[in-house]
Parts: sequence; structure tokens; C-alpha cells
Amino acid sequence: MANKPKMPMPIGDRAKQFMPFAAVKGLNEALQKKERIARFKSELTDDMAMVLNEKFHKLRKGTLVHITYFLKDDFVVLTGQITRIDNVYRTINIDDTEISIDAITRIDCIKNRSSDD
Repeated sequence: MANKPKMPMPIGDRAKQFMPFAAVKGLNEALQKKERIARFKSELTDDMAMVLNEKFHKLRKGTLVHITYFLKDDFVVLTGQITRIDNVYRTINIDDTEISIDAITRIDCIKNRSSDD
């Protein structure tokens, strides 16, 4: 079989071979998520951390709280009763939800109405 002359590649297709491509799908999204988490952690000032720490040390099992915390890539607000505080593993349980203490950005104690009567 004789060698046939190749048709020249169209100019538009030639440019495509030099365009960047995503070698790993989802890499950009994963990097953006990491950047968002890093921004979150850097937003907590020393003063805010000190206030949060003081509030945390006043918490007791059975206290009704309103907590804002960071979960995966979003903020979550949860209201409920503290069922467990684990200082070793740095977690707090609000009803059936376990939260990392390091993820908490705000704690508000709610006055329990049954104690007002």
C-alpha cells in the first residue's frame, strides 16, 4: 500500500492541541474547597477565639445552646441540648450530632424556660 499524502490539519484544530486541559478531574473544585476552609480558619481572630474559649468552659451537660460551626464546606447552625462534652477527642454532642470543637465559630447559651418557673 502506497503512502497517501496527509491532509493538513485545520488551523482551529491545531490551536486546540496547545490548550490547557484538566489532567485530574475535580482538582480545581477540591483546591477551591481547601482555600475556603483555610479562609474560614484564618477569619477567627485571637480575641474571638478567647471569647469562644471562655464560653466553651462554661458549658455543661444539659445546657441548651445555639451553635454555629463549619461542616465540610459550609456553616451549620444547630440549636439543642448538650448531651456530652469530650475534652480528650475535642468533640461536643448536641442531641444526636457530634461536632468538632475546632469547627465551632459561635456559641450562644439559651436560657432554659423550665428553670424560669
